[in-house]
Amino acid sequence: MRGTGRLPGGLVTHRLSGPVRVITAVYGLLERSTGPIVDLLIRLWLAKVFFVSGVLKIFGVSVEPYLSRVAYPVPWVEPLSPTYLGAALQMTIPILLALGLATRWAALYMLILVLVVQLNYLPLDINLYSAVLFGWLVVCGAGPLSLDHLLARGLGDTALPLATPLTRLARAITRYLRPYYQLFVRLWLALALCAVSTKMSLPVGLARLIPQDSLAHFAPAPVLALTGALLLALGLAARPMALLLIAVVAGMHVAGAAGPADVYFVMTLALLGLYGSGPLSLDRQIARIFWTISAQQAIVPEGAPRVVIVGAGFGGLACASRLTRAPLQVTLIDRHNYHLFQPLLYQVATASLSPADIATTVRGLFCEYLNVKVLLADVTGVDTDRQAVLIGERRVPYDYLVLATGASHSYFGRDEWAPHAPGLKTIDDAVEIRRRILAAFERAESAEDPAERRSLLTFVIVGGGPTGVELAGDIAELVRYGMDKEFRHFDPASARVVLVQSAARLLPTFPEALSRKAQHSLERLGVEVALESKVADIDPDGVLVNGRRIASRTVLWAAGVVASPAAQWLQAPADRSGRVKVEADLSVAGLPNVFVIGDTALVNAWKGKPVPGLAPAAKQGGSYVARAILARLRGEALPPFRYRHMGSLATIGRKAAVASFGGVNVSGAPAWWLWGAVHVAFLVGLRNRIAVMFSWFWAYLTFKRGTRLITGDGRPAGEDRG
Repeated sequence: MRGTGRLPGGLVTHRLSGPVRVITAVYGLLERSTGPIVDLLIRLWLAKVFFVSGVLKIFGVSVEPYLSRVAYPVPWVEPLSPTYLGAALQMTIPILLALGLATRWAALYMLILVLVVQLNYLPLDINLYSAVLFGWLVVCGAGPLSLDHLLARGLGDTALPLATPLTRLARAITRYLRPYYQLFVRLWLALALCAVSTKMSLPVGLARLIPQDSLAHFAPAPVLALTGALLLALGLAARPMALLLIAVVAGMHVAGAAGPADVYFVMTLALLGLYGSGPLSLDRQIARIFWTISAQQAIVPEGAPRVVIVGAGFGGLACASRLTRAPLQVTLIDRHNYHLFQPLLYQVATASLSPADIATTVRGLFCEYLNVKVLLADVTGVDTDRQAVLIGERRVPYDYLVLATGASHSYFGRDEWAPHAPGLKTIDDAVEIRRRILAAFERAESAEDPAERRSLLTFVIVGGGPTGVELAGDIAELVRYGMDKEFRHFDPASARVVLVQSAARLLPTFPEALSRKAQHSLERLGVEVALESKVADIDPDGVLVNGRRIASRTVLWAAGVVASPAAQWLQAPADRSGRVKVEADLSVAGLPNVFVIGDTALVNAWKGKPVPGLAPAAKQGGSYVARAILARLRGEALPPFRYRHMGSLATIGRKAAVASFGGVNVSGAPAWWLWGAVHVAFLVGLRNRIAVMFSWFWAYLTFKRGTRLITGDGRPAGEDRG
């Protein structure tokens, strides 16, 4: 079989470049996550300072005419006009900076103003730092957290006069001038630190452009200042040095040696610490050498082992991500072109979030890794004898196969219920459920029969696990707070939400105390909880529960799941839910090069119990399999897979949740904040994190949901569409 032996040299180089890749990944994460926030804070700080200055000019108008006449007169303008004009600009420009709107032009005006003041009137170190920071905004723009960034793509294609050339000009400025500006900032700071450490005497003209006074507290530590100057000038370990200097300044503040310009010095260092020393530096040249070595491993030879991963869920992505720099040919196959964050899918179903907020394109995640190929296809089977994945008539050969195909709804043998009670596993499911919920209210508004209106305003959720509990809580919150004053013939708060659970309590996998608190929270929202209740029948007009019929036009299914047909493809043993029974290393018995992970696998790796179908479990499984494949290539073996349970979380509407972590139970508002933080952290992509946080914040303040669009024909299930 191909690829089962060692790869001499390949993995050695992979190991050598490993530390550099880790450091680069950390720097990249720091830049993507913290950089936009620091850009925003710098803009807000500068805006605040100059806005206050403008306000003082307005209220100090009696002084300004004197300054206009005596200190810096403009002969052809009467004194009061420049006073009001300057004040107006100093109050308008900071607002643009804070919003990140026309940032480059606003920063350019402030840069010129600060330099004029510094060179002609009042030389201060604060002015110099401000000029450098404004220059950064001119060259690099406002960053992702700005209106400029939000409008950039649309303005680039608009018919507005000059919009397209100005957008292109801004991109060109950043592309061509940023490396030189980063070099300038490094040399400028290096010269200042060198002047302080050596106590050199600078020419008067140059001294006005170097911030020496604010760095005087580095004089007692000349070695540190000189070392920092040398490393910054060369661009060698510039990021760690910038962060070290920030820490030193913070320590001086604690010791009481604070200066008025220190915050500006720290902001300037933060730009180097987050964005690096730029292309014109030793750091970049060293990184380029190691990336060349690493790229040689990314462009793998034709005979390299082939790893095929089926499924781009949590497990599949975790496995593929671990193999991006390995000497392997990786093929990732999924029926969708996006990775879906399923834990928040119910919020799409209730119009809290849009589908784009919780989905990320798979190709975008792996576009920089040349050894990973993404295929959009529907797998129909696996030929284990010839080692190939079947996509219709097409065959994709493999040396190692990872099946991370997830699970779908299980109606316990009553598949005829599916059209009347949709489950929640995909974006299509969520959009359909949203359509049914919102369309029910619209039809209730026009219904004349009270019984029909009651049926339309009755929502039944079958299943009391985390999905059912969260769905019931969100629907209850929607009808009580999200539709206030929108309908004329009924009160949306009169809608009935029923949660049906066959077990004796909700959330059976949670501690019993948290189950009771979850039930109490739901009942406070008005949800009717029916425990030990079994569904006997579901039709377009309602559901039969314990012999009692509930008239409802909207029944939602959250009661059970069944694994993908992976067991059938492999002809492997499975449990009654279709999960493949795998070995301790997550491989299939008799097929050591085939692995199954996530909801599709059954393995007793959680203290002797089956691993739960949770996102962390799938991610741990995917990471383990990737390490197992690499270990086999090295001729090594890994210990058996062990699942590390991080805890369980479920939210119930606004400011209520339950959480269990290693015997520690949390409920109420603290659990709700914890739930939100964990889910935002697990989202893929900064844009999604920001979008979700903004949507939650807006809903928290206003009780309003996102745009509640009804897509599709809006007819109830089962209605004739002939």
